[in-house]
Amino acid sequence: MSENEQPRDLALIGAGYWGKNLARNFHQLGVLRLLCDADEETLGHFRAEYDGLETCNDPRQVFTNETITRVAIAAPAGLHYSFAKRAIEAGKDVFVEKPLCLDVAEAEDLISLAEEHSCILMVGHLLQYHPCVRKLRDLSDGGELGQLQYITSNRLNLGKIRREENALWSFAPHDLSVILSLAGDRLPKRVTCTGGSYLTSGVADTTLMAMRFADDVRAHVYVSWLNPFKEQKLTVIGSEGMLVFDDTLPWEQKLLLFRDHLAWGDGGVPEPNKSAGEPVEVPEDEPLRCECEHFLEATANRTAPRTDAHEGLRVLRALHAAQASLDRDGEPVDIR
Repeated sequence: MSENEQPRDLALIGAGYWGKNLARNFHQLGVLRLLCDADEETLGHFRAEYDGLETCNDPRQVFTNETITRVAIAAPAGLHYSFAKRAIEAGKDVFVEKPLCLDVAEAEDLISLAEEHSCILMVGHLLQYHPCVRKLRDLSDGGELGQLQYITSNRLNLGKIRREENALWSFAPHDLSVILSLAGDRLPKRVTCTGGSYLTSGVADTTLMAMRFADDVRAHVYVSWLNPFKEQKLTVIGSEGMLVFDDTLPWEQKLLLFRDHLAWGDGGVPEPNKSAGEPVEVPEDEPLRCECEHFLEATANRTAPRTDAHEGLRVLRALHAAQASLDRDGEPVDIR
């Protein structure tokens, strides 16, 4: 094994809608050894495509396999806690798709377990690993926009419609993760959320979450799977400029910087400058591959991942506050 080569010691639990993408990346990175899924036909497909791949139907075979030191979990969210807990108790590093789990107390338990067993625990908040979002945060943190004022995020599409979770829990975690990081890796002090259920009773198809932070920075996340067009847009507004990340556009147009967006005329009246945004050059790379590489680097170097379990807990607490407000028809919820 070369100095930079990683051992083939990773197991993936779940090879469905999103898991298959993790399987592809971890295989291409040379670390995927074992794939666990309940569907034998799915496993047969991967065995035919990936030479030497071991497979199983029972997650317990992952946890007891001594050749496996890293586990990636792409199972339904309701299983995240139990699978991550078993893997950590077996001394394995864990990557778990968003959300970390569904319950705050369970998330806190996973954090304690990971610390007790000296295991790396990383949450798959994919947007944090998008090169354009990384550049956006560097520019914002570097003062390019002046004082941060407002952040907006729209994630809209026609589908993928779910019945087991609402649009807030399905669509918002990635954007919420980025917003909390831009706001200084902290929680808002107040959250409100409204929405509507039109297809399945009690399952919101569209939600609008608003946040207010301690320094009066504001943000909102608007999500819907009942929209006629696809939109994935994040806008960051500061006192000296604005950044727009639009993930539906070609790579060279995804990140735009707007400078001098206001001019102050006679009498102190603001006059908008509607000039075109300036494309920000960002080297192209696949976000999911960047995320997978980050997990492998964190486990190899024993360093905390960018989206570690503490970050996952912050997102989970914000989601719970939003859900509580949604359940109360938009009543504000304070986070202490």
